[in-house]
Order: sequence, then structure tokens, then C-alpha cells
Amino acid sequence: MKKPFNFYSQEKTAFEKEAALLKSKSFNLSVFRFAIFLSTSFLIYIMFGSYPTVFIIAFSGILLFSFLVIKQVNLQRKRALIAAKININKIEIDVSNSIFHDLNAGKEFVNPLHSYSNDIDLFGVGSFFQYTNRTVTNEGRALLSKLLTENKTEGIVDKQKTIKELSKKVRWRQHFSALASLVTTKDTADFIVGWIQNYNPVLPKFIKTIQLVFSTLSLVLIGLVSLGIFPFSSVLIWFFIGLFISGSLMKRTSNLYSETDKVRETFKQYHVLLNEIEGEEFLSKILQEKQVIIKSETKKASKIFKEFSKILDGFDQRNNILIAFFGNGLFLSEIYNAYKVEKWISNYKHTVDKWFDVVAFFDAQNSLANFYFNHPKFVFPEISAEKGIIMSSNLGHPLLNIDKRIDNDFTINNEQFFIVTGANMAGKSTFLRTISLSIVMANCGLPVCATSFKYSPIKLITSMRTTDSLTEDESYFYSELKRLKFIVDEIKTTDYFIILDEILKGTNSKDKAIGSKKFVEKLTKSKSTGIIATHDVSLCELENEFSDIKNYYFDAEIIADELHFDYTLKNGICKNMNASFLLKKMEIV
Repeated sequence: MKKPFNFYSQEKTAFEKEAALLKSKSFNLSVFRFAIFLSTSFLIYIMFGSYPTVFIIAFSGILLFSFLVIKQVNLQRKRALIAAKININKIEIDVSNSIFHDLNAGKEFVNPLHSYSNDIDLFGVGSFFQYTNRTVTNEGRALLSKLLTENKTEGIVDKQKTIKELSKKVRWRQHFSALASLVTTKDTADFIVGWIQNYNPVLPKFIKTIQLVFSTLSLVLIGLVSLGIFPFSSVLIWFFIGLFISGSLMKRTSNLYSETDKVRETFKQYHVLLNEIEGEEFLSKILQEKQVIIKSETKKASKIFKEFSKILDGFDQRNNILIAFFGNGLFLSEIYNAYKVEKWISNYKHTVDKWFDVVAFFDAQNSLANFYFNHPKFVFPEISAEKGIIMSSNLGHPLLNIDKRIDNDFTINNEQFFIVTGANMAGKSTFLRTISLSIVMANCGLPVCATSFKYSPIKLITSMRTTDSLTEDESYFYSELKRLKFIVDEIKTTDYFIILDEILKGTNSKDKAIGSKKFVEKLTKSKSTGIIATHDVSLCELENEFSDIKNYYFDAEIIADELHFDYTLKNGICKNMNASFLLKKMEIV
């Protein structure tokens, strides 16, 4: 496979050429259609009164015109699909140039109470979610956020295989996303599934028999009137009886229509997506399991969804006055359509949620696979059951520019705790987020930004970005204490990798030093694993008391009256602080 940037550029160019060709075809088809209209009208005019020639001309003209209209509609859909694919490749080109801040940032998923999502820039502008997310459906976007935050360590190898396989199907993934983007839905799948599963029929069970008998009698009566056996007035009377029957159930069918009108576009979108999933061949265990779910009924899920979509389109004909008027009067058409809707719901309400879930799954997984395709040099963690938690080489943050990013080797064993000191802006916080994000990515089955990464799966918990709360009348310090209490409670029953950044900032220096020291001692005695970044070098004394505590630091140097950072993790304790220098340099003091 070509390099991602080259691939996207070539695809975009090819689609733009195809779009130009389709535009030309569309114009020519429009001209031809107009010519057919004028020619038919002219021939009807000059042949008017010449029967049956004029009817043959009119019928032929209408038939050809209708055929061209259908061709035009199909051509317009194809143009829309190509335009969507052009946009998909344009987005990938922009993202490769670090232009992605206009994409969906997932702000609705920010949760300060979560184990780590609020601390590591997982959501929000410039976040990992914004960088990675390519979902098209609301459900896919929600599932992607769940995958990034569920903190699960099971089945990582199977997750990796899924991402590897889907990453190679780049054109299939783009086609899937392009198809999904062509339809704008009104409601979420959760709302639709809830409505279907909780729906109670409003039409009597014998309504189908009534409709069938009435329609049959209508056809018989029309035939008898045509033969002159019955007078036309009998059809008229029968017609008004039909309107009366339809009107007696109008309130029920209208309420049903108002509900189905909200979901009609969703089924149009989902039946094509299910068809794409059904028609593709997958090898990995997880992907095959998802395919089985949508093939579990007597018919394919895509056909079942398509049938319902057509039923809903038929129900929508109630808005066509002519069709509704004669259809209801002679064939009880609205009652018939309402019956078909209720029958479909009754047949598939037990499984429809699973089909929506499968589409959301592929939508979310496509984003993860796309991430790997865009970063072929990233490595999948080698999952180990040994004591070591992380053994990595050249570990870096995936969102940093590769030309400016400084990678570090990093190894930490089970039950070790690292104290990281360093000057301001030396790279401590970025390093903590790098470690945090690598754990999250590894647990999701994603490759990480490293040349090697051996990993013993563990859940993550952090305290890096505590804020006060005016609405809950909480001080910053109290909010931080609640966060630390949350961590202490969680590690009682589950092993976590703990990452802390400058704890107890809301109190005085002496109190902070004493409190921080006692807290780290507690974590160490609990056999926890993790890292704490701090400016308080007195914490480094704990290395002398506990064999599992190690000191590391990021350095800063002042050379020719300028600050220089190497952003490299080193053994030991930081000796050079830069706050006073920066205050003076910026002429603050």
C-alpha cells in the first residue's frame, strides 16, 4: 500500500476526474431530456386528432422521459457519492498536515468524574478523539467514545486483529462512510429502538381481513360498473363507505405516521450500510461474529430494513392528496400501510437493536482502522503476562509533529512508582499524557507511537486536571481531595496504573509536601504502579525509603541567556528550576 498521504492525494484526484465526467453526463442528460419533452409535445401537437398515433407518441414520449428521469436521479446519487469520497480524502490530507480542529471534537463526552478522560485531552478541541474520529452516525460516534473510555483490558489481541484487517480495506471503509453521509437522520438509533421495542399495536387484529375483503370487492364492483351491470352510483357509495372506514381510524394511523416519519430516513441510511457489511468478506473473529448477528434471521438484515423503508415510503404517500383520496376510498390504503408497519415491528422488535449496534460497531471501528492506516510506523503492543507493565522504546505522543517530537524509552515494572521532577515547560505533563494515552490506545487494540511496546494490560486512573466547582460550592482543594479519595477507593479492588500531576496544589508548600509524601507512601504500600510529576523535590527522598520508588527528571539549561529543553527523561532529580529566570526574562519582575 502507498504512503497514506500519497494514497489520499491520488484517490482525491481520481474522484475529481470522475466527478467532472459525471457532471458532463448529467448536463448532456438534462439537455436530452428537455429535447425529448419538446419533441414529444411537438409531435402530439401536429398529430393531434390522429388516433391511435397520438396516443402511441404520447405513451412513448412519457416512457422515454420517465426513463431519463430515473437515469438522472441515479446519476445525481452517484455524483453525491463521489463528492462525499472527495471530501473524505480531503479531510485525511488536511489531518496529515495537522489541520483537524474543525472536525467533531466530542465535547459532549467530556466527563470530569471519569477515571482519566478529562485529564489526557481525550475529548475537546485538539483532542485525540477529534484527531481520530471519522464516524458518520451518531451511534458510531458514541460507541467510539465508549471504546476510548471503557477502560477494559480483555481481548486486546482480538481487537488488534480487527483493526489490522479493517485498516487494509480502506476503499471499503470510505465507501461505507460516503454512503452513510448521504442521508441525514432526525433521531438517534436509541430513540428508534426504544420506540419499536415499546410500541403497542393500535389497529384491531382483524383489520387486515377487512382491508383485503374491501379491496377485493372494490375491484369486483369497478369491473361490474365497467361492464354496465351496476350503475356508477354504486361505486360512488362504496367509495364514501371506504372513506368513512378510513376516517374512523384516522387518528390512530395519523399518530403512527407522525412516529414513523421521524425514522424513515434512518432506515434508508441503515439498509445500505447493512448491505455493505453483509457483502464483505472478513477473517477476524470479532468481525465475523458481527456478520453472524445480521444474518441470524430468515432474510438478511439489509433486506428487512429495505422492506421497512419501502413500507414507510408507501405510508408517506398519505401526503399525496390524489393518491390518499382514491386509495383510502377504494382500497383503505392508509389502513393497509399502517397494518404493514405494525406487522414489521411485531416481527423484528426483538432483534432490531442488535442490527443498529452492528452498524455502530463498524462505524466506530472504521475510525480506529483509519488511525492505523494513517500511522503504519506505529507498533501494536506485544501483550505479555509477565510482571512488567510497560517496556517501550522511542515512545512519543501521537498528536505531536513528528519533526519536533522527542521520544523517550520508558520501562516500568509492576508495583513500581516513579517520581518525575523537572523545570517548568520541560515536558513533564506531556510525558504523563503520552504514557496515559499509550495505555488507553493499547487497551483499545490500537498501535502506539513507539518502535517497540511490550505491555501487561492494566486499567488507567489519573488526577491531573482538577477544578473547583462554583455550582457545587466546592473549593479547588476539596475537589482535588475528592479525586484522590476516588483513586484510593478504586485501587482497593482493582489494579490500576496511577498517573498524578502536582497533587495538593490547593494548600501551602509545607502542608503540600507533607501530604504528598504521605499519599505516595500509601500508594506504594498498596502495591500500586504509577507516576507522579511534581516540583517538590522533597518527595524524591522516598526513593531512599522504598525500593520500588524511582526518581526521574526532565532538565532545562540556560545557554546564552536562553532556555533550552531536550525533553528527555533522565534518571535522578532535577536541579535546575526556571521560574525566577522566566519572571526576569519576561520583565515581570
